[in-house]
Amino acid sequence: MRESTGGTRERIQAVALELFTEQGYEKTSLREIAERLGVTKAALYYHFKSKDEIVSSFVDDRLRRMDELIEWAGTQPATLATRRELISRYADAMFAGELPRVMRFFEQNQTVLKSLAAGQQMRERMMRLGHELSRGDDSPAAQLRAVLTLFAVHSSWFAVRTPGITDDERKKIALEVADELLAKIADES
Repeated sequence: MRESTGGTRERIQAVALELFTEQGYEKTSLREIAERLGVTKAALYYHFKSKDEIVSSFVDDRLRRMDELIEWAGTQPATLATRRELISRYADAMFAGELPRVMRFFEQNQTVLKSLAAGQQMRERMMRLGHELSRGDDSPAAQLRAVLTLFAVHSSWFAVRTPGITDDERKKIALEVADELLAKIADES
């Protein structure tokens, strides 16, 4: 491999994600990833010691984006406008770059993800984002609506099965559904 370490890591992540999505996390081996890349297992081990490390590497970017959103939301008033902006920023983050493929991986490998530290971290961040979306309305209904708002965005990757739908159309639909849920959370402005 003659490319930079960063480029190699990105190639490994892309190929692993492709194989995990095609075959499932459990059915994919490090050997298969190395073979698809055309490298030795030793070269792969230089960058990642396990499949868990590979998953954590592409989850880390999503966690970082979620942390930024949580921090931003915590500095904003608990208003409908803030909630709409938060879910819009969340959708922008989830539809950027490789994240749509990561979302498909999550959807197809939910059982495995629950047992990995990365999956537990994702769940914790989702709950914190949900808290920010319902801040100012502590009712159980508001808490549920807030989390369902987040699910409206990321479940659009597997729930909307219309052939030929573009990412922009999918995002627009997800945000429309999310907005219907947000409008029912108390506006404390």
